[in-house]
Amino acid sequence: MYPVILSGGSGTRLWPLSRKLYPKQFLPLHSDNTLFQETLLRLEPLDLQAPIVICNEEHRFIAAENMRGIGVKPNRIFLEPVGRNTAPAIAVAALEALRQDEEAILLVLPADHVIEDKKAFAKSVKAAEKLARKGRIVTFGIKPTSAHTGFGYIETGKEISSDAYELVGFKEKPDAGTAEKFIKKGCYLWNSGMFCFRARTYLEELEKHHSDIISCAKASTKGAQEDLDFVRLSEESFKKCEDISIDYAVMEHTQLGAVVALDAGWSDVGSWDSLWDVRKKDKNNNALTGDVIAKNTHNSLIQGENKLICALGMDDVIIVDTKDALLVAHKNHVQDIKHIVDELKKSARKEIMHHRTVYRPWGHYDCIDVGERDQVKRITVKPGSKLSLQKHFHRSEHWVVVKGTAVVTRGEEALTLSENESVYLPVGTTHALENPGKIPLELIEVQTGSYLGEDDIVRFEDLYGRA
Repeated sequence: MYPVILSGGSGTRLWPLSRKLYPKQFLPLHSDNTLFQETLLRLEPLDLQAPIVICNEEHRFIAAENMRGIGVKPNRIFLEPVGRNTAPAIAVAALEALRQDEEAILLVLPADHVIEDKKAFAKSVKAAEKLARKGRIVTFGIKPTSAHTGFGYIETGKEISSDAYELVGFKEKPDAGTAEKFIKKGCYLWNSGMFCFRARTYLEELEKHHSDIISCAKASTKGAQEDLDFVRLSEESFKKCEDISIDYAVMEHTQLGAVVALDAGWSDVGSWDSLWDVRKKDKNNNALTGDVIAKNTHNSLIQGENKLICALGMDDVIIVDTKDALLVAHKNHVQDIKHIVDELKKSARKEIMHHRTVYRPWGHYDCIDVGERDQVKRITVKPGSKLSLQKHFHRSEHWVVVKGTAVVTRGEEALTLSENESVYLPVGTTHALENPGKIPLELIEVQTGSYLGEDDIVRFEDLYGRA
């Protein structure tokens, strides 16, 4: 069985903690590991093939680093040039798995879910695998704990085996009254977005109802290019794929559908109140993270990053502080955060795209201060990593090493700098930075010039294929 990890996301529902270039699956929201890492780790007891990962091209280095951090070597990492929803992405994974094994079974999992009970999850996966080997297209339905209006629902039919049922149909996110009716009937489960089926069966069903997706997926893989640890799908071909989910493309049409009921402490962590649901709480039912003092405050989630947060006389609120943005919301209104995100998009605000700390394949930088003609960054380079050989046309840079050792290329010179040593790089100077040591290299970079944008860069050599 081949795990297929769907790692898309636009980083909007948990803004300001998640951003477009750093969505929620790459955040440690429920443990010391990220949600992406937790998704992979819960597969260990199942003895599966190496995972096939489908992710946004902009997230490729973060995904690869997440896997390296827990010692997981992927089967393939496919890079989507554009988002086209789940049906085309799964088609690409199915074609690859079928190329490797004609009897391949896929276990399709979103990368951003929380599952508390790993044993119950493993038991349900094994039950789904048995059905998949008999030709079923299996989805996992979550046993509901409330009349939730934020999830789609699955209507189940007659029982096939223990906790496995015929699939009757899908229901869109209901209003409160309809959700209550679903719960009372007892034959409805939450739609988890997780699936299990033979790769061949999925492609055959997709061919019946959306053959154009098969054609586009085949063309995009045929025209794909290897790039380091990644496989870049053909942009021209993949763009032609219909933007459609597996639910609409296959599950609503197939006669092979089945549902395995999952009761394993599942959450899609799709909003701030759902994150509050799964986090540990104090005696006042508050989920507190960071440097927080809460007095006469109840049923709230308060998360700080780099400063003290004091809350007094607050009930049912969400307070999330990051280095560059602060969210204060009532829990009843967190589903409307999309309106805030829409405003940020209209204004082309950088806070929608990335944090003040920006991650790169070699490490990360924190933009400490920005002036009209100057900018200060704190740069951290991982051991053994190297920035590209590059130059700038509109800015000069001054680097001061504050921790570790730096090897600096400046024109024809090669300099080795230790703590409290610095180097000046005039406008137009070809330069590179490398960490030859075994500890992270940290330095302060002061930029001055008429234009300080990240696009003022020409790369000549790059270990990460960006030249």
